[in-house]
Amino acid sequence: MTTLTARIRAFFDETGNLSRFAGHFFSLGIKPRYEFRELLAQCYQIGYKSFPLVGLTGFIMGLVLTMQLRPSLVSYGVESQLPVMVGIAIVREIGPVITALIFAGKIASSIGAELGSMKVTEQIDAMDVSGTNPFKYLVATRVLACTLMLPMLTLLGDAISLFGAYIGVNIRSVTSFNLFFTQIYQSLSFGDVLPAFIKTFFFGFAVGIVGCYKGFNSSKGTRGVGISANSAVVLSSVLIFVIDLLVVQLTDVLGLN
Repeated sequence: MTTLTARIRAFFDETGNLSRFAGHFFSLGIKPRYEFRELLAQCYQIGYKSFPLVGLTGFIMGLVLTMQLRPSLVSYGVESQLPVMVGIAIVREIGPVITALIFAGKIASSIGAELGSMKVTEQIDAMDVSGTNPFKYLVATRVLACTLMLPMLTLLGDAISLFGAYIGVNIRSVTSFNLFFTQIYQSLSFGDVLPAFIKTFFFGFAVGIVGCYKGFNSSKGTRGVGISANSAVVLSSVLIFVIDLLVVQLTDVLGLN
């Protein structure tokens, strides 16, 4: 019972500390001085360098999803609806969530390890002493870069995934490029695209803030850096699913489904 109580207390302590860290970002990140050069550098590192992994994952996801759905649709005699089902599944749910999880695995661990190493080697303390605000320079730029870059990666990942689905459809049959994407376009509505796009901003923010939080609060030693990187991936992945659940419930309440 004591162990359970301690774990519950630790959970709420961690939640409170992370919330305070996020609040500090909102209170401090909007104030000048703005680190535009560092923000652009982080957008390049976080966004551009993540694109090959996101693109490859999206292509394989679209290809595999199409090949897995085809036998079921053929058995029900609705094979012609394959582009519609794949398009809706990718745009509404699979594309944003899978891209966010891949993003979390790469970026949250990278940020957690990088800031954790800087914490252990006292580089963050040195920045503070030298007059540079480490929170604005290290945290605000990375969180904002994650928040801006993940939606862009999701759009590109969805497009590549749909192209992979088109290749998958043409493995067993012949469907023109125009017909395939016309069917997808006609099946999508405003309520399919907008919520899926908006929630990627929250996914990106969660990945960035968790990675920075874990790195900034890393314990001493190389083992602590490894723990920070690992826990950043786990926690950000859980938050992605929680945010996705909340967005689905909200869109259902608002009648956007």
